Amino acid sequence: MYQPETYGIALLLMLLSMLCWGSWANTLKLTPGWSFQLFYWDYAIGILVASAAWGVSLGSVHGGANAFLGNLQQADRSHLLLALAGGAVFNVANVLLVAAIEIAGMAVAFPVGIGLALVVGVLLNFLIAPAGSPLLLFSGVFLVVMAILVDALAYRRRETVRRGVSAKGIQISVVCGVLMGLFYPLVSKAGSGEHSLGPYAVAFVFSAGVLLCTIPVNFFMMKRSITGAAAVSFRDYFEGRPSWHLWGALGGAIWCTGAVFNFVASDARIVGPAVSYAIGQGATMISALWGVFVWREFKTAPANARRLLPLMFALFLAGLVLVAVAPLYGGRR
Repeated sequence: MYQPETYGIALLLMLLSMLCWGSWANTLKLTPGWSFQLFYWDYAIGILVASAAWGVSLGSVHGGANAFLGNLQQADRSHLLLALAGGAVFNVANVLLVAAIEIAGMAVAFPVGIGLALVVGVLLNFLIAPAGSPLLLFSGVFLVVMAILVDALAYRRRETVRRGVSAKGIQISVVCGVLMGLFYPLVSKAGSGEHSLGPYAVAFVFSAGVLLCTIPVNFFMMKRSITGAAAVSFRDYFEGRPSWHLWGALGGAIWCTGAVFNFVASDARIVGPAVSYAIGQGATMISALWGVFVWREFKTAPANARRLLPLMFALFLAGLVLVAVAPLYGGRR
């Protein structure tokens, strides 16, 4: 299987993962009027298909015992279950994030959900597999969290009509953040020890966990959405435009590509899961870039909202640089 041999290549993979994780939601914007629950079926299928494609391509380079199929065959049950659990936990967190955005808005869901996920995920991953300078790593994480908070404040000031922040929206955001921070440590454990899974096999089993979890969770959401949206049926799904199904599958493939690159970089000796996860979660700022420069979400925003954007991106870039150089000033212990 292919693995980066230099930190420069590993860093490139982490940045690409951040780009993918921050860009997949654009495909949802290209399906106006299409229920997220219906979109999510194609999204989950796209994740699984893409993980298999990466496994039989880059994951099978050079063959041998570490190749994709061979690695799957030698893995034991405990490691397989950890990867499946990681996919299921991520899936529930992802659905809750969307619900929190619909209920409380991005200005609440992102700082509470993604900010908490970043802190929980980096801390747990560092405890499991410490690598790099903790001072640089956690200083960078702090700056990225500050950037997310400034981003949320800018979106709040952009709103001409303030929505009430319900306790339900905050509670869902907190649960989402904890779960989003827990999925990556499960993936890390699935890839460590004897008879463990390599990054490509982890991605495939993880994706199977996402799809398996989607069946009961998304079916429930179709019938009884926690956001109060109208119920939808499988008849609605099959009556959807072919292009909508294509965009959903493409969105899943884009997210999965980011996950594969992130898992591969995490497996590199100098990087470790804490650094890889921290850079990947910078995807929030990538989505903000799309919103500002492509979707022009701040075109008519008041000046006090637009003035926050340079500070947001400055904090993000400074935090990203600190996290990126952290592996160069400390190794695994």
